[in-house]
Formats: sequence, C-alpha cells, structure tokens
Amino acid sequence: MAMSPSAHPVELAPSAHIDDFCRRNLPERDSWPELIFDLPELQYPDRLNAGVELLDRVAETFGEDRPALRGQHGAIWTYGQLRDTSNRIARALTDHYGIVPGNRVLLRGPNNPWLVACWFGVLKAGAVAVTTMPMLRARELEAICEVAEISFALSDHRYLEEIEQVPVSGLRVVSFGDDDPSLAGIGAAIAGLPAEYDAIDTAADDVALLAFTSGTTGRPKATMHFHRDLLAIADTFSAKVLRPHAEDVFVGTPPIAFTFGLGGAVVFPLRAGASVLLLEVAPPLVLADLIAEHGVTICLTAPTAYKAMIAGGKIGELAGLRRAVSAGEHLPASTWHAVKNATGISVIDGIGSTEMLHVFASAADDEIRPGSTGRAVPGFVVDVLDDEGERAETGVPGRLAVKGPTGCRYLGGYRQEVYVQNGWNLTGDIYIRDAEGYLWSQGRNDDIIVSAGYNIAGYEVEEALLTHSAVLECCVVGAPDAARGTIVSAAVVLREGVVESDELVRELQDHVKREIAPYKYPRRISFVNELPKTTTGKIQRFRLRDSYLE
Repeated sequence: MAMSPSAHPVELAPSAHIDDFCRRNLPERDSWPELIFDLPELQYPDRLNAGVELLDRVAETFGEDRPALRGQHGAIWTYGQLRDTSNRIARALTDHYGIVPGNRVLLRGPNNPWLVACWFGVLKAGAVAVTTMPMLRARELEAICEVAEISFALSDHRYLEEIEQVPVSGLRVVSFGDDDPSLAGIGAAIAGLPAEYDAIDTAADDVALLAFTSGTTGRPKATMHFHRDLLAIADTFSAKVLRPHAEDVFVGTPPIAFTFGLGGAVVFPLRAGASVLLLEVAPPLVLADLIAEHGVTICLTAPTAYKAMIAGGKIGELAGLRRAVSAGEHLPASTWHAVKNATGISVIDGIGSTEMLHVFASAADDEIRPGSTGRAVPGFVVDVLDDEGERAETGVPGRLAVKGPTGCRYLGGYRQEVYVQNGWNLTGDIYIRDAEGYLWSQGRNDDIIVSAGYNIAGYEVEEALLTHSAVLECCVVGAPDAARGTIVSAAVVLREGVVESDELVRELQDHVKREIAPYKYPRRISFVNELPKTTTGKIQRFRLRDSYLE
C-alpha cells in the first residue's frame, strides 16, 4: 500500500511483530490525527526498518570507515563499527535472550555509543525501544514497565541499582558498557557473534519506539512512533530547516530518552552521514569548551544552556558553530540577540512535542524573527485555534494546533481525545499568530511545568513531597525564573508541631531527589498555613501561579 501525497492511510500494512502488544494498543483509527505526506521525501515504502535506513544505508553511501559517534575523551566509533555492533546486539537479543519482534525493550543509560548501539540493535531485531532517563528512580521505572508490559531491559552497568530494585515479576536486566565488569552483560553475549544480521522486515507503520511524556494525571502516557516517523523528522525539520552536511559534527545536551535528544544525537546526524559528539554529562560551561575543542558545528540544547554560557562568559566559544538550535522551552529575544552579538550566530528556535516526535515549527537564517518560534516546518501545517476549534484571529491568543507526517498516538488511546481533536494535534501551548504567520508563545494551558527544557508534572512532585512525614498538604506549580524560564515551586502545609526552617527546605528537596528524578525537585518551597481552595475542596492552582507573578 503505497501512500499518495497528502494521503491518510486507510489501513496499516501487515505487521512483522509476533508480539502484537503495540498493534493491539494503538488508539482507534477515528481518534488519530490527520496525517499529511505532501513532500516527495515523505513517500516511504510500505516496509522499512529505521535501524537499517539510518545506519546500514548510510554506511553503504558514505563508507563504513566514516566517523559516526565521537566520545568526549577522543574515542570514535565508525559507521561500520556501529553497524556491526548493533547487528551483533540484535542477534544476541533474538538468539540468546529470546526477544521476538514486537517485544518492548527498556534502555537505560546516559548518552554514549553503547546506548546508541543498543537502540539500533533493538530496532533491527524488530523490537520496540523504550529509552528512559538515567536519573529515573525505581518507582518511576516500575510505572513504565507496567504500562508498556516490559520484561527485558538493557542498562548501562553504572546505572543498575535502581532498575534492579524494580518490583516487576520476570524483569530481566542485562548490562552494557565499555568497562562493564559483568560476565553476563551484552558485551559478553555478542563476543564472537558474526557481524552480519538480516534485520527484521518491519512495516513502515510498525511501532519502533515508545516515548513516555509527562502528564497532569497520575498515569504515565506512552506515545507510539512508527519506523517511518523516525525518517520523517529527519526529512522535515532536519533536512529543511537545520540542513546538515555530511562533514558536520553534532552535539546535544538532551538525553536520548527525550525525543528532542534522540533526533539531535542520533537520527539527524546519521541520516546526513555526519557524526555526533556524545556527552554523558555536559554543564553549559563545559559544553561551551567542548564545542570549541572538538570542532562541533551543530549544537542542540535548551535556552537555559545559552543563558548560562552568556552569564559565564563562555558564549564566545560557540563562534565556530554553523548551527545553534534551541528547543524545549521559549527562547527569549534578549537571549537570541546576546548570542548573535557575541558570535554572529542566529539561533534556530523551534517547538516540538513528544507526541509529534520532534520539532514542527521553526525558522532559520533570514526567516528568523527573534522572540518568535517561527512558522510551520515544511511538511507540517500549524495554526492557532480558539476554544470552539475555529481559526483564531490574527494577534489573538489561542491553542497551538498541528498536522503533519507524524502525530499523537497514545498507547491504549489513553486521553487520546484530549490531545487530538478534529484531526488536529493540540499541544497544550497557547500562541499568537501574527500577520506573517509567525508564532509567538504565550505559555502553557495545562499543569506541565517546563523548566530548563524538562517537562515536569506537578502532581508527581506533590506525591513525592507527601511521602515525607512533615508534609500535610502541598501544591506544586511553575514560577517564572530568569535562568530556567520556569522553576518547580511548592507551597507546603506542615503537620502540626513541625517547625519551618531553611534546614527543612533542604531536607524536603533532598527527599524529593531520592523519590523521583532529581531534576524534578522543587527549587522553591514556601510554607503556608493553608492552600487556596474552592468550596468543594479543590486546590486553586491558578491563585498560586498568580502569586508568583505579583
């Protein structure tokens, strides 16, 4: 079933998945967003394996000795080495560990070549990659395993402690890493295996990955992305806006577990035959030095990092970049101008979402309007709608809506009707569209806190705080912050007899860091006698938000 331009596929191609969990859990077709394939580049065949297309095909075109992955301390993996290692991992998954096409495989670790090789191995084996943040704690990993019905995980050997505490029956964890001391890790399993592997002939619309997104309810939501989706984000935003060259060297700070990081650190560089400098930990000032040291030409990070480089006197280190990309939160015009004045670089701002997989609105070069997020990326349609679903008037705030070759498909259709309405993907952002079609951010319309590029659900921080014996009630919202855009702020009602103090603030912050991923902790804690509530007892979050604006 070949797709014609602008077609909305009527039926899915036959799946290669033996484990049909993902096909069974796709939302009902009438709840899908409208899909658009109006570029020649988006006319993909019915059957493709993204692992092969992004790696093997590139090695054939550019040569297997070409650098693909660069380590912070000088190590280089070539396209051939990455291809061969991923082939061996795929063979070990299927022949040694019994993974069958359609099984979900959890991946855990920081950005490094082994994580990338495992990701490709999972795709080539026809399994479904579920890449997770290395900072996640056992309770968070347990929720992911339960929702996605995961029974097998590949983890960096330095990050085994939390995942080995996950109370999921039958969960098998296998380690990986350059210096993995385990005799039972994936490195031992692939030793001596042949480098050739016939990748599973997956359908273009077989699910390749599940990406979890923060939500305003207690249940984590998984977005479902096809093999063709991975190519589509490279053939739209990357090819049309970023426009990488084969000689480019990429770097990015977002973890590969974030779809922003997956695009910038894996999909985009490899689709172009370029290479990427993979950094496990990269504070902004260190990142600036590494960009200059390694001759990086394309950088993808959050506005917070650019602000920190400016404040730390390191922004000049970026002068050698050809492209600088900002996403994850709004890029202020003042930050854009500061980078431009110091380096001559016009930062490319963009907005994407986990549900859409990557950036769908942006602008580059002379098309940039500082302070604006840009316009629809070629291949997408972006608009601003009013509460009735009609097009909002120019200059009037409304709901950001998008259609394109990718779109929201929540696992099991959970809350699908909230994100997808009348064929549009509604991102939860409030925007203004000007007369030229440029988009100007006005903030979020839900309870997600976007802080330094991280999406944080306030309810999750509240749950962590409530497990501390001193806390009676709490409410977590976002508060404006010059450096991070927004910070997690908690209003806390203490139990009777507990005395508020600076020491207690630090104790509560440390407690949250132990309970959930540390980046989610409340950077501001205020002790209050009571929380603002309605007559029915519902907390009035807007009043707390408003108090931070006064």
